[in-house]
Amino acid sequence: MKNRYDFVYLFDVKDGNPNGDPDAGNLPRLDPESGHGLVTDVCLKRKIRNFVSLTKGGQPPYDIYVQEKAVLTNQQTKAYVALGKDPKKEGEAEGVRDWMCKNFYDIRTFGAVMSLKEANCGQVRGAVQLAFARSEDPVISSEHAITRMAVATQKEADAQKGDNRTMGRKFTIPYGLYRAHGFINPFLAEQTGFSEDDLGLLKAALAQMFEHDRSAARGLMSAQKCYAFKHATALGNAPAHKLFDLVKITKKPGIEAPRSFSDYEVTLDTAALPAGVTVEEWV
Repeated sequence: MKNRYDFVYLFDVKDGNPNGDPDAGNLPRLDPESGHGLVTDVCLKRKIRNFVSLTKGGQPPYDIYVQEKAVLTNQQTKAYVALGKDPKKEGEAEGVRDWMCKNFYDIRTFGAVMSLKEANCGQVRGAVQLAFARSEDPVISSEHAITRMAVATQKEADAQKGDNRTMGRKFTIPYGLYRAHGFINPFLAEQTGFSEDDLGLLKAALAQMFEHDRSAARGLMSAQKCYAFKHATALGNAPAHKLFDLVKITKKPGIEAPRSFSDYEVTLDTAALPAGVTVEEWV
């Protein structure tokens, strides 16, 4: 990696819950002051991890460190075993951090805190960082009553005298266009081993990860645009926030309540690009 990147990622959701908040009964996450929808960086990273695991089969150097039901100590012990070291002895950690970076895609991409009591592998600051995604307009959460024509146990069936119905709730937003910002640091990439091939896999994930993460709860989620600002140098040629300001999103005339991506106009002011910065469209 020789170049710094800053990117703007746009995705939308129709009749779904893009990121439920477990502290609020799984309601869609909201900014309580403005009403704008939020999607956490952790949620987006999870989808990228799932895409990489799906396409690469969980094999090194594309294994995934943080995966569902994983025991992290067991994951880190793999490094000690591979290097012929004892994870329970002090002074045996040399080389294990580099081994973890080399074999786990998400560690060299996003970083990881691996300073556990057993099988300590230190800490890694990843080359790729993502911020929370925020909807362009305030979103309204709708609550829907749903019915299942079955019960879980015979005891429930007896209590209902054969009327085997279970009532439930689900929450959706009618439509939301979300904007996330990302950053790729070539100096950290050099430390973790994040390569141009890894960048190519990240681009593919951003373009296709929603296609392989369907569920009734999430509705229709789609990647719409991704503008990546490529700097001519590793240090960069302009502040990220000024580059992000070049991407403007406005509602088209006459649209009060957007219900599709076509209700918006997305523009990029290429004439105002600073010297040494070019634009790539990843999506």
